[in-house]
Amino acid sequence: MSEADNRQYITPDQLCVGLFVHLDLSWMDHPFTFSSFKIKSQDQIDTIRGLGLTRVRFDPAKSDVKPLAAPVATPPVAPVPAEPQPESPAILAKRQRIEKLSQQRAAIAECEKKFQGAATAVKNITRNLFARPQESLREAGELVGQMVDSMLTDKDVAIHLMNDKVAGEEVYFHSLNVAVLAMIIGKELKLSTEDIRTLGIGAMFHDIGMVEIPEKITLKTDPLTRAEIDFMRQHVQYGVDIGKRVGLTPGALAIIAQHHEYIDGTGYPKGAKGEKIYPLAKIITLVNDYDELCNHINPAESMTPHEALSLMFSQHRNRYDPPALKMLVRCLGVYPPGTIVKLSNEIIGMVVSVNSSKPLKPSVLVYDPEVPKNEAIILDLETEPEINVSKSIKPGQLPRQIYDYLSPRRRMTYFFDPSQQGGGTA
Repeated sequence: MSEADNRQYITPDQLCVGLFVHLDLSWMDHPFTFSSFKIKSQDQIDTIRGLGLTRVRFDPAKSDVKPLAAPVATPPVAPVPAEPQPESPAILAKRQRIEKLSQQRAAIAECEKKFQGAATAVKNITRNLFARPQESLREAGELVGQMVDSMLTDKDVAIHLMNDKVAGEEVYFHSLNVAVLAMIIGKELKLSTEDIRTLGIGAMFHDIGMVEIPEKITLKTDPLTRAEIDFMRQHVQYGVDIGKRVGLTPGALAIIAQHHEYIDGTGYPKGAKGEKIYPLAKIITLVNDYDELCNHINPAESMTPHEALSLMFSQHRNRYDPPALKMLVRCLGVYPPGTIVKLSNEIIGMVVSVNSSKPLKPSVLVYDPEVPKNEAIILDLETEPEINVSKSIKPGQLPRQIYDYLSPRRRMTYFFDPSQQGGGTA
């Protein structure tokens, strides 16, 4: 049965708790989070009755009860001019919500700007490394230093999903992704500022040896042959050699040398185990695997962020340093940025940011056909205690109109915003 078939109308006097209603008003003209919802309290009924609607649309299929009986008609009474009433607290609260949404969009736009600047910096540093190594290392140190200083300014750091407008920059986005997530994990693990800086530099150059691997291998979307896999794995030693030549620190060199080693000994190139692996390299290995699962060279094989984290935790946890894995889950949340989710009220949305201190309460950009796409609601689940995530959904399972509205990212690319205070996202 289509939604049109379910459209029935009642008067405001027939409203009761348990009815699923649709308010035929602009989202700006009512105080509720959504224009469609199930009534849960008398306060909601009173608010709806105060909106001036002569009838209210409801959906019998989604309602728990039937409407109240229609009131007996009474003779019309001459209207008495009403005195102007101040705006209700509910409408004032909605105006505050709209202002907060505007601030959220501005903050995310600023975060996007910083991300593009950082990605461009990584690109220039990498390209100039051989021609001007000392200048490149200085610029890398300055970029990482700025990021560390920003991260350590505030207690909470929100991880935002970035737009993927810049095509062909995958290698730089990968290095930046690994650097950002590794440094945030380092911060949450309370590592020293110097160790966090080393994580950033090591992450930025962890794949520098790939410049020696032919593109016919690095860009191949079909499965690699055994010989190609062996050649690809040489990028680790190539990276160490390059790092020594340009003067990277011992810590950064150790990260490059061991960013594919697993604590259970199943990694490469040496099959190092446990304590024989440099502690900071364990963090890079973890984040590197996560990003590669989400951003596979063959997009068809990329996992959703939720799938990638679930696989790593449920099937591969023996490979990773337990405190680092636990912190990655905490920082990204059970439903990391980029995950398409269905909420407990049946609304579909996409996680756009998560606060490392409140991983179960991400911010979700929600699909609402009654709200223009460029004004889409960003719902902070921390402020909506009755709503939670019920499950994740593959983007390919979305109806076309919802897919186009949410615009799932071709790549999962993250940056951070440390500007908020006291939790939530900025």
